[in-house]
Amino acid sequence: MKILITGAAGFIGSHIADACIEAGHAVTIIDDLSMGKKENVNPKATFVQLDIRSKELPGLFERGKFDAVVHLAAQMDVRKSVEDPLFDASVNILGSVNLLEQSRKCGVKKFVFASTGGAIYGEQEKFPADETHPLRPISPYGISKLSIEKYLYYYHEVFGLQYVSLRFGNVYGPRQNPHGEAGVIAIFTSKMLAGEQPVINGDGKQTRDYVYVGDVVKAALFGIQHAGSGIFNVGTGIEADVNQLFGILRELTGSSCKEIHAPAKQGEQLRSVLDTRLLQTTGSWSASMPLKEGLRKTVEFFKTQKMV
Repeated sequence: MKILITGAAGFIGSHIADACIEAGHAVTIIDDLSMGKKENVNPKATFVQLDIRSKELPGLFERGKFDAVVHLAAQMDVRKSVEDPLFDASVNILGSVNLLEQSRKCGVKKFVFASTGGAIYGEQEKFPADETHPLRPISPYGISKLSIEKYLYYYHEVFGLQYVSLRFGNVYGPRQNPHGEAGVIAIFTSKMLAGEQPVINGDGKQTRDYVYVGDVVKAALFGIQHAGSGIFNVGTGIEADVNQLFGILRELTGSSCKEIHAPAKQGEQLRSVLDTRLLQTTGSWSASMPLKEGLRKTVEFFKTQKMV
């Protein structure tokens, strides 16, 4: 297959690109390198430095004749979306619709979308949350992801574009960016290895569903091959709180840092955990990486890459 992957100079996208190439697909990557790194790009892929809002996108689609699009490029910082909702909507909504329009016009058969399994549900009323849980996003980021899921339904119903939306939990692993607000595991690991003091926001009892990037890659490969359309949670079904992460990472890095807390961030969800039975039954998928082993692999990568 000819597959276009957006944002594949970044953390998750680069792993998906590697797996697609290993499976024998022809991969084209577009990334504006605002967050991604050129060194993450597989040398066997065709790389185009491009913003997904660009007017050059139609020409790329016409030349590429892609069978599938895997869309990961995004403004992914929840807090930044609150500070600048116009920018968030510009990238996450207008950029995504630009891709959908070109996919429709150029005969793309499958569109795989990286959605969110945390921000899209808002504060959960049942644990874990399945795909039928009420959708009450409390950030522009969550709203933008939900908006694109509605656009996917529209393009499917009106134009026949097959799609899979993957609602990711909190993805972690090698190549995650340790700078900025996203990715508490990467942030803690980089600081601990550098001998710096990480800070836990709030009491540290807020929970997330931390899923290893290798398990996310398996879900994306399912999305590309799946004969139908649908929305699927991608997580572990297990809650882990920030204090727990801090303790494991301190042990794995050999850090002597103290557990220091700062004021809680406004609007942060208290609990988030996903029910993934639909993906398990539909895609014969499972999250196979235990948290501590995944954290060990992440720490070893950061040591090797000197990403501190």
